[in-house]
Amino acid sequence: MRTIPATGDAGSPADQATVRRLNLGLLMRSLSAGGPRSRARLADDTGLNKATVSSLVTELVDRGLVIEGNTQRSGVGRPGRTIEVNTGVVRCIGLELNVDYLAGVITDLTGRVLARRRLSLPMLELGPARAMGRVADLAAALVLDCGARPEQVETLHLSLPGLIDIDAGVLAYGPNLHWRQVDVVHTLMGRLGWTGTRIAVDNDANLGAMAEYASGPSAGSSNLLYLVGEIGVGAGMIVDGRIIRGATGFAGEVGHMPIGDPTVLCGCGRQGCWETAVGMNAVVDAVAGSGSGDGAGSGDGAGDGLRKGDMAARLNEIILRAEAADGRTLHALSETGRLLGVGASVLANLLDPEVIIFGGHFAALQKYIHEAVDTEMRSRVLGGAVMACRLEFSTLGFEAPALGAAHAGIDTLINDPTLVLVPG
Repeated sequence: MRTIPATGDAGSPADQATVRRLNLGLLMRSLSAGGPRSRARLADDTGLNKATVSSLVTELVDRGLVIEGNTQRSGVGRPGRTIEVNTGVVRCIGLELNVDYLAGVITDLTGRVLARRRLSLPMLELGPARAMGRVADLAAALVLDCGARPEQVETLHLSLPGLIDIDAGVLAYGPNLHWRQVDVVHTLMGRLGWTGTRIAVDNDANLGAMAEYASGPSAGSSNLLYLVGEIGVGAGMIVDGRIIRGATGFAGEVGHMPIGDPTVLCGCGRQGCWETAVGMNAVVDAVAGSGSGDGAGSGDGAGDGLRKGDMAARLNEIILRAEAADGRTLHALSETGRLLGVGASVLANLLDPEVIIFGGHFAALQKYIHEAVDTEMRSRVLGGAVMACRLEFSTLGFEAPALGAAHAGIDTLINDPTLVLVPG
């Protein structure tokens, strides 16, 4: 499992406690990335001396983060027991709240999913207060589903679409939710009453990027761009192995680049945003619209049915139409791919990523949009047919932001193991 490195400067002046905390994190990252090893091997791999490693391992065992595994025999001398990440104690919850659904996973410290749930819910109708209540209910249900106890949950991260003030734990603005200044973290703290759990909130695209970095096919790519397609469109950017948040923490709102039809109103109140051309509502409108269009669709007046139900139901209907070779649907998806490629090429030329990963409904529609995206990218990205940037479609599905939320919690604990208290 890949982890996002800690942001602290290990070379800065530090007292003895800080040095020990950094070394504990170093040991945990080594075990998470490289798997079980003996104390001697850990000393070699981390550059720490054997006595230090032995002392650190004892503390990590006391905190319930690692355990001793099998006896390992190698070479001359007394055999040693391997040290491995403890999967039996700590639990991390990742949740995603979006316009018409709520999803969540609960994992162990290695990222293995122990339970998952997804609910179709009209968040716009519920509003922030009732929605946070449903989030708390889902978290509690996941704990029960995997047979854990609330006191085992060390972290809970919530993914939301919009501008997030991470330090304050606040959704500053969610244009498609129509929410402003929602105090997410303190509301959930009050709802759950889990005093030992660290609760945080982040943007859905950032967390989707974390999921891809941790466990996707391009895990560990140090320059990765994740584009998530939902009702809106957002980007999670990993540059030199770190999430890029910008000066105010709001980086990645690429869905509001002026690439769409300048007459179409976006949920943000502006016109011509990219997400009005390639977001899920735009795809539905293009497939369900009246008139024959270039693709000569059926014109059967069935558009209203596409506009009902949650995103998953509408997406399934679009795929069924595409599989039936409906002309309007295929033309609409090809145009979606073309416009997706236009925006992605701008970002590729700007950021020069190793890989661009398309998630959300972009991944679900890969079969029908990939060729158009690829053609547009090759004609616009510097380097043309030999462009270095790879194009991939996420294999993590719509669960990516929730998985990334769980991994964000795991990273927090791995980078600073002292956050997990020794049982008293």
